[in-house]
Amino acid sequence: QVQLVESGGGLVQPGGSLKLSCIASGDRFRGYAMSWYRQAPGKQREWIGQITPSGSTVLGSSVKDRFTISRDNNKNAMYLEMNNLKPEDTAVYYCNFVPVKSDAWGQGTQVTVSS
Repeated sequence: QVQLVESGGGLVQPGGSLKLSCIASGDRFRGYAMSWYRQAPGKQREWIGQITPSGSTVLGSSVKDRFTISRDNNKNAMYLEMNNLKPEDTAVYYCNFVPVKSDAWGQGTQVTVSS
């Protein structure tokens, strides 16, 4: 069973930056496309973007000018670099495979954007 562990969240002021990490256990990470998601209080989980095994990315319209997804297959790691953060980016951020593996959801990492 593959496990995903997200980290790097925290409290940041509007306009600030954070870089989140997603680390996967197991040796099949490099063959999978991966996605980032977020869930704000009282809202459904939202897809943010994804990265292919070779590193091509697609991001949602609300974040594409501010967020960047990257990966390091040698470290079984995916990253989400977030710039110019806004209060509406406040959420718990998660990663998963493409397609989603329902048993792979981690605990997520909390991002709070507030002054």
